[in-house]
Amino acid sequence: MAAVSAPAGNRVAYEVVGDGEVDLLLVHGITESRRSWDPLLEALSDEFRVISVDLPGHGESDPVDGYGLDRLAADVGAVVAEVGRVTPLAVGHSLGGFVVSVYAAQHAVRGALNVDQPLALAAFKDELGAVEPMLRGDPFGAVIGGMFDGFMAPLPDAEKARLSGLRDASQEAVLGIWDPVFTRSAAELDTMVRQMLTGIEAPYVALHGTDLGPEYVTWMQSVIPQAEYEVWPDSGHYPHLLNPARFVDRVVAMR
Repeated sequence: MAAVSAPAGNRVAYEVVGDGEVDLLLVHGITESRRSWDPLLEALSDEFRVISVDLPGHGESDPVDGYGLDRLAADVGAVVAEVGRVTPLAVGHSLGGFVVSVYAAQHAVRGALNVDQPLALAAFKDELGAVEPMLRGDPFGAVIGGMFDGFMAPLPDAEKARLSGLRDASQEAVLGIWDPVFTRSAAELDTMVRQMLTGIEAPYVALHGTDLGPEYVTWMQSVIPQAEYEVWPDSGHYPHLLNPARFVDRVVAMR
């Protein structure tokens, strides 16, 4: 593990493996860490120089005062600026999919692959609203555990156990990241997302384990016109871990 100092002075942990000519940036999902990518690293490092990052308040990175997506993308950018050699291919899962999307809007990337993170947040706002009081109270850990156990449903038991063991559900970080979803209207969230993602020019792939429907695709392409939409049916929230060889091939195809 190594670390860099982010613009605000906090420490951001990362790891670099492989010596390929193309840099591959990996960003994990909420409550997880760079270790979530471990089953894929050997195969990916045969093709890329892989840079995996712990987001602020996750893994071995410092907690911070604010968890806005711009802030998370800036901290990822500090790692790339420190150790990157060439324009990276940026891959993110769940929250990490949003982070690499914001990063791609602000920096040159070879391409961006968003794994199972819907960019339209209105439906997620409705889901979170039902459990917000519990997330803000003592049942936080049980609620988060229940949510993410459900997300892992299609995975083999051993992989479920591995991810559960990695989970570090910091209430402060989770509430900070989800604060805009709690506090803004659906229309305000739509405006926020459009403003953050304006400027993505690189190839962009949205890979999902369930079909979000044609209305979502139309909306997404109104924000990112060149976006490709790809569904791996019945793969759930972790299509990359359920189908690791297929996922590695998909990433290599974007190189």
